[in-house]
Amino acid sequence: MLLIRRVEELVARVYPTDKIKSPVHLSIGQEATAVGVCEALRPDDVVFGTYRNHAIYLAKGGDLRRMAAELYGKVTGSGRGKAGSMHLVDVAAGVLGASAIVGTSIPNAVGYAYAIKTRKTTKVAATFFGDGAVDEGCFYESLNFAALERLPVIFVCENNGYAVYSRQLDRQPLANITERASAMGVPATRIEDNDPLTIYERTFKAVSAMRHGHGGPHLFECLTYRWREHVGPNEDFDGIRRDRAEAEVWFARDPLQRLAAMLDSGTCQQIEDEVDNLVRDAFEFAENSSFPPAEELCRDVFKEN
Repeated sequence: MLLIRRVEELVARVYPTDKIKSPVHLSIGQEATAVGVCEALRPDDVVFGTYRNHAIYLAKGGDLRRMAAELYGKVTGSGRGKAGSMHLVDVAAGVLGASAIVGTSIPNAVGYAYAIKTRKTTKVAATFFGDGAVDEGCFYESLNFAALERLPVIFVCENNGYAVYSRQLDRQPLANITERASAMGVPATRIEDNDPLTIYERTFKAVSAMRHGHGGPHLFECLTYRWREHVGPNEDFDGIRRDRAEAEVWFARDPLQRLAAMLDSGTCQQIEDEVDNLVRDAFEFAENSSFPPAEELCRDVFKEN
């Protein structure tokens, strides 16, 4: 969690210099969900993300150097400088992609889970999305098929209360995401305390059942809160888009600080030093890497003959 926080804090500081060549959707404040879920997964399990995917990528073990280089648009990046912040991929780590189009990675995860079932392996797929994706038809189609086929897929709704700046109850008559999933035959759990340990324990239980053939899909609605603006490095507590008083409640129960309070000061300092070194190394790698050459324009392009 500290690694994710430090990476994104540095992204926020660097972004105004224009060295980062892509819009950024920061996960500061939302780290607990990605870390709690991914800690319950094996290295060979896979995750699919939404555009706010830095935390998911890092929590699943994505390469930090390649992530930093991708943000800078460098050829050493995870997408060779072409994908940017919203489309991070690390196949070796099980990060199979993220999409900037709301909800579209949900059916991708269901398709992968169907392949897992067909091949009779014990892997699990997980897909992360915001509460805004619940407004999309593919969400319901995906839940229906996953329930029908009892697929090993975890649906993770990171409910930060907003779709851009539209509050959930301005878009949906009831705040009942878990009830909707249950009505479609998908067991669902709502986790309200933004605690990575709780998220880990609940996810691990569901995943273990899937691996042993005793359970199909499961949906987790994890209540959380983003600390920065929808897209970009700044705050947006101007009383029009969001109120700071609303945010202060979440600041006061920062899960990162709650975890740190469980450790002695020496351990905390050791972790901080290790993380700071990793982040410094990754961004120096990005700074020193080259931009893609001109011929890169014609690489990885599909063409019908």
